[in-house]
Amino acid sequence: MKELFQAVTIQEARELILKHVSFPLEGEKVSLLSALNRCLLHDVVAADDVPGFDRSTMDGFAVRAKDTFGASEGLPAYLEVAGEVLMGVAPEGELKPGQAWRIATGGMLPAGADAVVMVEHTEELDEKNIGVTRPVAPGENVVRRGEDVPAGSVVLPAGHRLRPQDLGILAAAGVVAVEVRRPLKVGIISTGDEVVSPEEKPAPGQVRDINSYTLYGAVAGCGGEPRLYGIVRDDFQRLQERLARALAENDMVLLSGGSSVGTRDVAARVIESLGRPGILFHGISLKPGKPSVGAVVNGKPVFGLPGHPASALVIFELLVAPLISSYTYPREKFWEFPLKARITRNLRSAAGREDFVRVKLRLQDGELHADPVLGKSGLIITMVRADGLARIPAGKEGVEAGEWVEVKLF
Repeated sequence: MKELFQAVTIQEARELILKHVSFPLEGEKVSLLSALNRCLLHDVVAADDVPGFDRSTMDGFAVRAKDTFGASEGLPAYLEVAGEVLMGVAPEGELKPGQAWRIATGGMLPAGADAVVMVEHTEELDEKNIGVTRPVAPGENVVRRGEDVPAGSVVLPAGHRLRPQDLGILAAAGVVAVEVRRPLKVGIISTGDEVVSPEEKPAPGQVRDINSYTLYGAVAGCGGEPRLYGIVRDDFQRLQERLARALAENDMVLLSGGSSVGTRDVAARVIESLGRPGILFHGISLKPGKPSVGAVVNGKPVFGLPGHPASALVIFELLVAPLISSYTYPREKFWEFPLKARITRNLRSAAGREDFVRVKLRLQDGELHADPVLGKSGLIITMVRADGLARIPAGKEGVEAGEWVEVKLF
């Protein structure tokens, strides 16, 4: 087995994993209403223009813009009301110079019209004539055909994770089903002689299983398909059998506990026994979560997460979540730590190690402030009270109160 605690950086850990893992791009076709938070397998190309016709964005009158030039309240432009646009029906006829047609929001512009005057900027003289009190420019208060989505254009690219607004634009383009990537199946195993099910009352020295539940929620939250494989004692043969089964049935396996160098922790030896290349690193130069294991067994990643709940979730956010949601890691750090906030107290950090501090965010004087939520990595309440993680880079020995930090939301 590879020597323990030759710590690597987060970036090195990611590169080691990607060097040995390439998830197959398998897809399935689902209805639009079942596609939320799923990743597109292919580009979606619009078959038609959206909208399919020039339409009004206001209640008012469809006009030729040049017929309104120079109009004012003191000297209106007088136009003949020659027709009315009915909703859901193409206008019959053409708007001629000096004419206006009544139109409602969403109505189709008649031929010859290139703008809409808001009803508030008109005065009705009689049933057949109006005065326009403010000029409009060509295209004003109008959405042109194909302005939202031109026919033949890529509406959404392959790999895009579908949000509610994305479902709307696909529906507008007439797409009612999409091919999405199959979610990664993730097996979850808790280890340790001291761990018991939440249904049990712990005896002295025992603790209820927290990590199975937090990791289950975390996997589901980033688009994976979590599967629980229960609690396994620190027994080589039992853990080997359970991990082998989980690997056979899933794309990835998460072990919590068993990542320290204690004599009773056998997870590392079990991982090494099941396939190649085996353990790629044991130890990451960050806090919390240093004693984490990263391995690949016959093309499938296995992560040995710390038994402490806060540490396990921090490592999950940094190493596991991106793989589940995108099959890879983001190239730009902005996407992971998109917020800037002022840290509200001095924090020390060991040189050469990245620190990820749990923080509670609040708005003060128009700026985002991050209050550290301090506590030991064995306390799950610190994650409950926090909104995200603030990053202290490896090149710093801490941050001073008032200094800007990068923040990743949970």
